[in-house]
Amino acid sequence: MKRIIRKLAVLAISSYIGLHTLYAQPGFGIAERVNSDWRFHLGDMEIKAGTEMDRAGWQQVSLPHDWSVKYPLSPNLASATGYLPGGIGWYRKQLTIPAEDQGKKIFIYFEGVYNRSEVFVNGKSVGKRPNGYVSFSYDITPYIEFGKENTIAVRVDHSQSADSRWYTGSGIYRDVWIVKANPMHIDQWGVYAYPEIKGEKGILNTEVTVVNSASASSAIAVEQQLVDMTGRIVAKKTQKVQIGASDKATVQQQLTVSNPKLWSLDQPQQYTLRTIVTQNGQQIDQSEVKTGFRAFTFDANKGFALNGEWMKVKGVCLHHDAGVLGAEVYPEVWRRRLLTLKSLGVNAIRTSHNPQASSLYALCDELGLLVMDEAFDEWEFPKRKWLQGWNFGTPGFQGSYDFFESWGEQDLADMVKRDRNHLSIFAWSIGNEVDYPNDPYSHPILNGEKKEGGFTQASYGGYKKDAPDAMRLGDIAKRLVAVVKKYDKSRAVTAGLAGVAMSNETAYPGALDIAGYNYTESRYQLDHKRFPERVIFGSENRHDLSAWLAVRDNAHIFGQFLWTGIDYLGESGRWPSRGFYSGLLDFAGFVKPRGYYRQSLWSDKPMAYLGTYPLKGGAGATDVWSALESEEGQRKNEAPSMDAWPIWNYQEGQQIRVVCYTNSAQARLELNGKLVGEEKKYDEKTGIIFWDIPYTSGKLEVVGFDNHKKEIIRHAIQSTQRPTAIHATVLGEQDIKSGAIIQIALQLVDANDDPVILSEDEITCDLIGNARLLGMEAGNNADMGDYTDNKQRVYHGKMIAYVQALGQSGDKVDIRFTSPWLKTATIQCLIK
Repeated sequence: MKRIIRKLAVLAISSYIGLHTLYAQPGFGIAERVNSDWRFHLGDMEIKAGTEMDRAGWQQVSLPHDWSVKYPLSPNLASATGYLPGGIGWYRKQLTIPAEDQGKKIFIYFEGVYNRSEVFVNGKSVGKRPNGYVSFSYDITPYIEFGKENTIAVRVDHSQSADSRWYTGSGIYRDVWIVKANPMHIDQWGVYAYPEIKGEKGILNTEVTVVNSASASSAIAVEQQLVDMTGRIVAKKTQKVQIGASDKATVQQQLTVSNPKLWSLDQPQQYTLRTIVTQNGQQIDQSEVKTGFRAFTFDANKGFALNGEWMKVKGVCLHHDAGVLGAEVYPEVWRRRLLTLKSLGVNAIRTSHNPQASSLYALCDELGLLVMDEAFDEWEFPKRKWLQGWNFGTPGFQGSYDFFESWGEQDLADMVKRDRNHLSIFAWSIGNEVDYPNDPYSHPILNGEKKEGGFTQASYGGYKKDAPDAMRLGDIAKRLVAVVKKYDKSRAVTAGLAGVAMSNETAYPGALDIAGYNYTESRYQLDHKRFPERVIFGSENRHDLSAWLAVRDNAHIFGQFLWTGIDYLGESGRWPSRGFYSGLLDFAGFVKPRGYYRQSLWSDKPMAYLGTYPLKGGAGATDVWSALESEEGQRKNEAPSMDAWPIWNYQEGQQIRVVCYTNSAQARLELNGKLVGEEKKYDEKTGIIFWDIPYTSGKLEVVGFDNHKKEIIRHAIQSTQRPTAIHATVLGEQDIKSGAIIQIALQLVDANDDPVILSEDEITCDLIGNARLLGMEAGNNADMGDYTDNKQRVYHGKMIAYVQALGQSGDKVDIRFTSPWLKTATIQCLIK
């Protein structure tokens, strides 16, 4: 690829996903979500065709369902997966397909099952899929008894419970669909579109693959309509084609639009692409997906441009769990999380380190967030999985490597075909840190024998002759890149490189369109000179200011992805530790202090935040790296901190450090209306303004000014008394549809209605009405208590409760929160 990667004018289409859509994300037929009335059994059993499954001891569940998160944490389980269990589980569901559907094709579509699943229909195996993150379907027509009750059974084998470096969950944790289609129908993920933008015109090139499973050849017509945001058809074209028996054909068309509205981060304009297939004048299939126009440009010297505007990618890495909800995917929960991240200045996410739920990409399309879609964390060999604490003790080596050779290329192809039409995706990642030195690949450069380049990361004892040869990385990368390009040439292919100095000795980086560097800012300038045609960015980075300045101050580095955007389960430290807690948001989705610090660096809107801690003792080690470095004596108690909580309750006269995170040019500090901290300019070295003052109770307030001394922002914190009440706030609409998730934020307050940060009271949640409590999450990484009941302690005075409404339209759900000595809070929701 030349130094300036060709301009990628990409129009993608994202599957329309709604609670009641007929044309679901499989992209063909009539689809019905079948998430209710499943039964679950933990433990293995034998199933035989023609025999009835034993129905004793099964638990009724609804999907999505993650069984691991519903069991107690234990120090005897692996820290890698959050001290939570795996195992083998079975699901079954009774399903009746009406007799009048005979003659149709019946498919079952799974959005995600973790992992090593096998699906049975009426006792007969219809297929296996080991990868727990890819979506897949089976044609179950030959196994169905029409007009009768059928048994769908799914065996999930997560007996290798420590097979990942992070929490994966276990079970059918995403949606399941039954799809009914005519013998002639659109192929699964069979609609693909990509654009050319020429002057003031947008040309949408489309490909539609249609399958003919009938025993006779037949002629069909494929009509495509492009519909704008007002519902007006702005382009339309039809093409006829003859498809042979038991064959498929691909129809290519072009739709032209004058002055198309462009999808951008601030205005994520979307069109709808409607595909209609007719046979003998009768409609036999339809697909309806969201779409829009936008253009990508990558340049080795100038970075990245969206729609011709050069910009910095301000990204975060995200794992797929949601705290107490585990791996269960609820779009409402992720909408709130993504909106909160965007409010902090985040404009991109990286799906670490696997394909995520289709609803996540649809949300990014809608909200205006770029996505780097990632496929693998390991290839042909396993990585270390820490069992007794992150980077501590003797690791394990379970993993997904054992099915990479047989399934890897198909898994990657299916990821691309499923996701390629999402507007938000700007790059495909074929791997994360598969080149980590001696984990497992090795190379002589690890001995430091080569002067040029050096080595910047732990090499685990230098070159190991018996380890897999790092030169293999280039060959595998080329093979995987070819798979991606076969199904989508409109985007760049990348990977997160961990051992950059080692990989530079191989063909691996050269196989990529753009090269992601994990924690290797020290090589940004060196490699830019050594490889002038390479497009470089930070694919995984710490939250340090220096890592951001290496992006901000270098035009050729187009962005970074922080590790991480949200705290996640697994990759835990030594007990007690639920997960990795370096996020901008905590497990509950609340903004942490470092989230506001990042907002001061990334947001264009005026902001200011105050945090405090005692001058002696500091803010403490509040992420996993800092905790480990403190333990090993590598880290000094330095100030100012990016992790200071908004607390103003100390002993009278105690010396307190007050830190301000702001994008104001200068700021001053007031206490009870009086100046206590002189006006200071923004500190370019730390990104933090701070004052050391003696504590006096009252209202502490920072005032931010621009360069012309004009006040632009204020932020205050308040001394508080003991909590006296629970405040409950529904996040989003209070009147909801059946099946939707009610998210209730709880905050303890004192008699003056001020938030009490220093409180850990236990809250009990009781429901009246047809609803179920999914979980209560306070965001405390060190709380290893019971998360399966209706009681939980707040953390820093906060908590979120997740309740799913199950009733019918007009029903009411009363949700009550109680705690000894605190005023009760009650929420009433109406089901629409």
